[in-house]
Amino acid sequence: MNSRRLILKFALGVLLALQVQPLAAGEAQRCATDDGGAKLCLSAPALRIATLSPGATELTFAAGAGDQVIAGVNYSDYPPAALKLPQVGTHTRIDLEALLALQPDLIITWLTGNPPAQVEMLQALGLPLFAIEPRTFEGVSSAIERLAILAGTEQEGFAEAQRFRTGMAALAEQYRNAEPIRVFYQVWEQPLMTINNDHLIGKVLQLCGGVNVFGDMPRLVPRISPEVVLAANPQAILTGSEEGLSDDQLDVWKGYAELGAVARGNLIFVPASPISRPTPRLLEVTEFICQQLDRARER
Repeated sequence: MNSRRLILKFALGVLLALQVQPLAAGEAQRCATDDGGAKLCLSAPALRIATLSPGATELTFAAGAGDQVIAGVNYSDYPPAALKLPQVGTHTRIDLEALLALQPDLIITWLTGNPPAQVEMLQALGLPLFAIEPRTFEGVSSAIERLAILAGTEQEGFAEAQRFRTGMAALAEQYRNAEPIRVFYQVWEQPLMTINNDHLIGKVLQLCGGVNVFGDMPRLVPRISPEVVLAANPQAILTGSEEGLSDDQLDVWKGYAELGAVARGNLIFVPASPISRPTPRLLEVTEFICQQLDRARER
């Protein structure tokens, strides 16, 4: 049986399993609007949730629906329970047959990260899709709350959303008058890439009193040259690494002793997973970055 026929066979089984049942008397639909502006209504809490990005997996667990997640993708590694999930490919290449075979009643997609053609195929099959991609701190809390509504885990999800919201507000107040410090965040070494102020990492830097030297660039994740970094002369350079441990990613800058960040010893490594995902762990890593920038100011 070829791949297309297999997908159609699985799809038929999924659609039969997801046939909408009449609402019980007094039972209300569970509705939420995703980050793409599409409204999704479910007649009952989603009990078989597939998440198509590591961030979506983490957010769904944060919403209190971890026990209802039946599948993730490669690098869905937090919380530790996520490591036990069946994987249905990567966020850039979904194994549609494996996904459909699990008969999910809700699929959480990554708005700009999943392959459009595969997402469109899932839409054409009539499967319940909910796209997320928080771009602000409030967006993280909102995503948790909306996922909790769809999963029927409002009590736990709303509490976690409020914990994150309150924590970020407290950090913002604590560093509201922090002395500005010019920073460069290196996303990737080859090709050299950074972030602008619209990126969530850029917002973290701003909260901590950092002045992103490339904050005004039009692209969310622009490519740049070493020459423009030298010309900007940041006082601190940050990058993500495994567990925030020093590695060789910033070694290239050590050859420029006149660079402010190098002269002051301000080459800073940040835990890569928490800073790169729009999830509640952003609270802890933001606190860490603020503390590191405080030390950089002292130097």
